[in-house]
Amino acid sequence: MDLDTEIRAASSDPQKLEALYRAAQQDGQAERFRAAVLSLYEAAPDNLLYAAWFHRLQAPDAEAKPRRGVNWLAAIPLSILTGLIFWALSDVERLLVADLIPHLLIWWSPIATMSALVFLALTAKRNLGRAIALGLGVLAAAAYAVLITPTLAPEWKTEQYLIIAAIHLPLLCWAALGISVLGFRSSVEDRFAFLIKSIEVMVMAGLYLIAGMAFGALTVGLFAALNIDLPEIWRRFIVAGGFGLLPVLAVATVYDPTRPPAEQDFEQGLSRIINTMMRLLLPLTLGLLVVYIFVIPFNFFAPFESRDLLIVYNLMLFGILGLLVGATPLRAEDLAPGLRRWLRAGSIAVAVLTVLISLYAMSATVSRTIEGGFTLNRLTIIGWNVINIGILLWLLYRQLRAGRESWVAASQTMFSKATNAYVVWGLFLLVVVPLLF
Repeated sequence: MDLDTEIRAASSDPQKLEALYRAAQQDGQAERFRAAVLSLYEAAPDNLLYAAWFHRLQAPDAEAKPRRGVNWLAAIPLSILTGLIFWALSDVERLLVADLIPHLLIWWSPIATMSALVFLALTAKRNLGRAIALGLGVLAAAAYAVLITPTLAPEWKTEQYLIIAAIHLPLLCWAALGISVLGFRSSVEDRFAFLIKSIEVMVMAGLYLIAGMAFGALTVGLFAALNIDLPEIWRRFIVAGGFGLLPVLAVATVYDPTRPPAEQDFEQGLSRIINTMMRLLLPLTLGLLVVYIFVIPFNFFAPFESRDLLIVYNLMLFGILGLLVGATPLRAEDLAPGLRRWLRAGSIAVAVLTVLISLYAMSATVSRTIEGGFTLNRLTIIGWNVINIGILLWLLYRQLRAGRESWVAASQTMFSKATNAYVVWGLFLLVVVPLLF
């Protein structure tokens, strides 16, 4: 029996409802309990027990979450250590993989992930062994990419594989962070909340990066005003070392390791800004897609002739999927019924138009592949197109099947499961593809 059913069955049993609440707190399901009780109260406002719980859960002392303290004693040393390692790897003249790309492009995400995993485990005071094992796993994946490179030939395959590895290692690192936080068995609510927090961490890292770039430019400018040209080693210290500070600081600022993902704070600060921004971008994106559909016939063969345009289409797919994830509410009752209906209609429309444009783009990729044969890049793009189009079609199916009342839960379930395809394809590209080519 699920929690909602148990709460409904205890509609006249105060002792049972209190026991369910305490059990939900221990299992990290307090927010789900709250949402279920509030929903039941809205449906049956005459039920005195539900009314009492409504006022209890809506009271200021129940709503206000304790102000969390960031574990800066762990975050700052780990950030500094990561920055120093990035600085050491940033000598692009001497530290190149196969004399093609800098080692830093391969190693930055596994190293940053190891620091973030240790920070999460130390702050939560649990699962340190699992965190270290996952960190060593992503470091081993980077080492595999570096060590297998000399076996690849000719040179263009080597360079393509290294670029693919550099792009997809962060995906595996993200999966390692997810396993560290969620474990191997988790609820849909926690998995979807982790997706939302992942977006927040990326946005926060971007904000830190902008601030860091401004500080770095100011530092160089001040010395230049005195006719002092900073040595290359110090410029690397500012750029690479400063970049190394960002990952752990972004995680520490946004995520509270002592709480499960579903119980993170999503109701204020950056969370609310991102949520609002994603929903405002949805109608703008819909308008852009409508205009683009009408423009395609006037330059129909452009993607058949331009490789760069196909890359843009692929990036568009990832961006729109991220937009749909960010626009989906964590709890359906957080939005007014009218806004929920418009949000669902907008999500469906955006998904339909994106599928149409993506099928058009994939036909160009397949055509170029038939003419020029398989390459690592074409295989990668075709694979991601198939996965992302499949996710959008699955989203449409789940939303239409769920109807207006349950589309939020259906979307969350779909997105939570779809991430498995990302991890599997990322591993395939990193581990199996070099053996095929």
